[in-house]
Amino acid sequence: MTTPSETLSPTTKTAPRGAHLTLSRVTLGRPAAPVLEGLDLDVAPGEILTVVGPSGCGKSTLLRTLAGLLPALHGAVEQDGAPITAPRAERALVFQDDALLPWRTVRANVELPLAIRGSSRTDRRRKAEQWLDRVGLADRASHLPYRISGGQRQRVQLARALAAEPRAVLMDEPFGALDAQTRAGMQQLLVDVLRGTGATVVFVTHDVDEAIFLGDRVALLGTGRVLEVPRPRDREAHNDPATVALRRDALESLGTK
Repeated sequence: MTTPSETLSPTTKTAPRGAHLTLSRVTLGRPAAPVLEGLDLDVAPGEILTVVGPSGCGKSTLLRTLAGLLPALHGAVEQDGAPITAPRAERALVFQDDALLPWRTVRANVELPLAIRGSSRTDRRRKAEQWLDRVGLADRASHLPYRISGGQRQRVQLARALAAEPRAVLMDEPFGALDAQTRAGMQQLLVDVLRGTGATVVFVTHDVDEAIFLGDRVALLGTGRVLEVPRPRDREAHNDPATVALRRDALESLGTK
């Protein structure tokens, strides 16, 4: 996935908690129908790497492999130099479908990974309430999921993912089903709630502007290129020449002029 002129090992961010994720000469997919071959990728601790590419190019397969749900056909997939062979709580996977348990309240959904980890009831309640407050849903804690909006359910899913303090968050088009205004709000919320966690993020999206806003780098999975974002998480950079050039490259990778 690299070219000789590119470097996929950016300077490590200051936050120490994020996982270092690497793929070396990896082939992913089914034995008879691989979707990615010879993939090299290095995701630095604390980095937000966004991933775009045409449908069917293997974006979701990449995430599930990093999560430990799908084994690679060939090559090495590692976290901090150790092979990824199974799911672990320190790698949270966030889907477009909020996947909340409909019979559990909003608070109980956020508490779920903490309960699985064996945290005490008091600790679960405290952390769930803290995270619901951070995502602006403290007043919805006792509601069942059907009583809140789609955007609010995605906030709950985000709170649930981060409450267990994962070292990596793997996000599969989590805002794809939201309207434009809600989506923009969720993008900013994600930036705000990630601040200070140190978590490494791999974020798959079909939305090029979303990829450029959120990412420190953008992986163009259809072309094998990984490009630096000149002004990450800066709405004012939309018309900056370097941002415009990056957007053009990303759109071309999707087959869009």
